[in-house]
Formats: sequence, C-alpha cells, structure tokens
Amino acid sequence: MTSVVTALSHRWEAAVAACLEPMPNVTIVRRCADVAELVSVTATGLGDSAVVSADLRQLDLTVIAALRSRGVWVVGLHAPDNDGEERRLRQLGVDVVLPVDAPGPVLAAAVRDRSPVVTVPGVADPGRPQDAPVARDGAGGWRPAGPGSATAPEGRVDDLDAEVPLDPISGRVLAVWGPPGAPGRTTVAVTLAAELASRGRSVLLVDADTYGGCVAQVLGLLDEAPGIAAACRAAEHGDLDLISLARVAPEVTPRLRVLTGLPRADRWPEIRSAALERVLTVSRSLAEYVIIDCAFCLEEDEELSYDTEAPRRNESTLTSLAVADEVLAVGGADPVALQRFVRALQELGGVPSGPPRPVINRTRPSAVGGEPRARIAASLERFAGLSAVHFIPDDPAAADAALLAGRSVVEHAPDSALRHAIGELATAIAPDTARRSVRRRPSWRSRRGVRPTHG
Repeated sequence: MTSVVTALSHRWEAAVAACLEPMPNVTIVRRCADVAELVSVTATGLGDSAVVSADLRQLDLTVIAALRSRGVWVVGLHAPDNDGEERRLRQLGVDVVLPVDAPGPVLAAAVRDRSPVVTVPGVADPGRPQDAPVARDGAGGWRPAGPGSATAPEGRVDDLDAEVPLDPISGRVLAVWGPPGAPGRTTVAVTLAAELASRGRSVLLVDADTYGGCVAQVLGLLDEAPGIAAACRAAEHGDLDLISLARVAPEVTPRLRVLTGLPRADRWPEIRSAALERVLTVSRSLAEYVIIDCAFCLEEDEELSYDTEAPRRNESTLTSLAVADEVLAVGGADPVALQRFVRALQELGGVPSGPPRPVINRTRPSAVGGEPRARIAASLERFAGLSAVHFIPDDPAAADAALLAGRSVVEHAPDSALRHAIGELATAIAPDTARRSVRRRPSWRSRRGVRPTHG
C-alpha cells in the first residue's frame, strides 16, 4: 500500500482526491493545506509519495529537494494545456509531471510505481509526448533531449541578444578551492578561464564565494546585480533555462562568460544548495568548461545550528565541490600556507568532491629557500602523499598590473611567467587545447657570412 500526501490548490484538491481514493493499493494519508504543512508532515516520515500542484504557493526548488532527500516521490500536476506550469514543474525537478485531468489509473500508477515514465495498458501517458527523445539530468524527471532543457522555446534563439549554443554540450565543471589565507584561488580561476577561452573553448566563470567573492572586481565589471543571485533565484522558482542563464552571464571577452558573485557577504542566504546545483547543471549546456571560484570553508553548517532547514552559508562550496568533475586545490608556497594546505586536503577528503589537482601558487625561493619546487614537492609527497603538483611562480608585477587594468593576466600580460604557468596547467587539464609552438629555422640570409651551397 502506497501512502500519499497531497498539497494542492483549492481548484484541484477535491477532484484529485476523488480520483485517487478508489484506486487500489493507494491511500491518501494527509491532505495538506500549504507547503509548510507538507514539509512538516513529510519530515515525520509520513507519506511515500507527494502530489503537488504547480499553482501551490511557495512551491520552489528547495521544497522539492527537501522532499526528495527524504525519499518522497513527487508527482506534479498542472492545468490542462498550460505549458508554462508544466515547464516550471519540470525545472523544479519533480519526478513525474501530469495534467490534472489525467485518468485515475495513470495518476495512481505515477504515485504507486515510482517511475518517471508512467505506462498503463491501453492508456497513453498524457504527461509526455509520444516518441519524444529523453535526456536525463541530475534534477530527476525527464526532459526532451537537446541543448539546455525543455524550457528553451523553439524559434526564440534568433530573437535574443544572448547567444547560446545550438548544439548539445556536456561541459566539464572545475572547482577552484583552497584553504584560508588568500592562496590565490581567484587569480587561478580567472586566469585559467581566460586561458581556456583564448584557446577557442567556451568557458563560464562562476563566482560562488559566499565570504569574499571578487571576480567582478578583478575583471572590472559592475556587480550591483550579482549574476549568481539572479540565476539561483530563477532556479528556485523554476524559471531557469539555457537562455535565461546566458542573459545573466554575459560574455566579457570572446568565449568567456562570467556569472558574477555576491557584492556583500551578508547576502549569502540567497545562494541555496538546490538552486546552485540546478544552475551548475544548466551551465554544463552553456559552456565547454565551467570554472567555479569557491570559498574556503568546508565546515558542515548543521553542526552550528539546530535548524537543519535553514540556509547554510557553506553549502555553496560543498555543493560546488560535489558537482565538480575535478577540484583544483590551490595552496600558497610559504611554510604557513603549506601547513594549512596539507590540513585542508585532509578536510577535503571528508566531503564529497571530485579528485583534487594540487596547485601551489606564488612559488619563490625567498619563502622556502633554494630550489623551491623540489623542496615543496618533497614536503607534499611526504606529508600529503602528493606526487603530481603544479607550480605557479610568484609574478606580482603581472598580477598587479592586470588587477589595476581590470583585465585578466592573459589579456594584459600575455608573455608573463604567470600566464605561461597557467597555460601549462590548462594544457594538463585540457590536453586537446595545447598550443603548438613552431620554431622557424633561420634562413641563410640571416646567417652572417654564410651562403647557400648548390650542387
């Protein structure tokens, strides 16, 4: 027997209850009046499935994520022929989306079988077009295959000033993280993003630092309207798609888009975990490489608060690390920074994250003595078991000049040692983007006193 909890607007509550009650192996255990009651009821463990309506007030991505984290199967109902409501439910990550006038056997199968594809003998699934190609994303449910999501209306791309890729992309997510002490996370993230863009790859740079995001300032951008807050807000309400994300992440240089961060640290509650995860999922379809500038703290906020449903400041970093395909762990090159780096790597091993790629920034002999690379590599191999480490030299002249100009090092100091080191890192991450250096042999005319011989 499947126990069902409903949370529907007054327009549909009676009709849906009358449709489900006669169905075998399905029983309605609670008819909730609003979202707050739905969340509290499911928190007690009551209900195997939940039926919600698209017009239910305060229904958002965080609510759906909370239900699914408790193992509750969510079925969303929308008004017949209302494409907007159907699209919103799919973007919220509802498991099954059906029209409210779906036949009783279809609705009962949706809540009972816990399958995203509802099949009832002799009855077509009204929530899904026949023979539609299916593509999966991490939010659950199904959506038509193609670039972005089911929310990209046909025929609108040409009418928009925000260019989006027309071919499907499955981008790679890289999280740039490091311990406290300003090891250079933002410098590495910005320069790496600019380097990959200069090699012809589409890149989206995301500032997800909830403590001190500064990507906008580094690149000389206005940050009064933070892009990441707008994107998370749209995702929270089920309005985020490929086109809307492209609008809030403008292209600042060819092939490089930037989703600016929070201008003030006290606005961190605007970045919710479920919303950020949705933003990063859509980002994979917008750019070949998604580079996230993360904050340092990995502490679980639940340990600091009894209210586990409240927003958590560190969930932005934890979500970014969990979603990332690879983590660039950035540390400093002085004794204090290296000690912090080794301890932070131990903490990183305790949270869900992609494999770390260690990067030591500002490498210089004045901090650790002669042959700094060999010394640091030996220490990291001894105390952290790291054998492959990327080193970035200390190049304050190039970094300061680029910061003063509000440009990336790739643009402002293309021949600097800092840029060349980041270029080597980019090649290691994306070998297919490696620049080929062609050395030209000098002609005989350039050789003094040497003439070509014939015969």
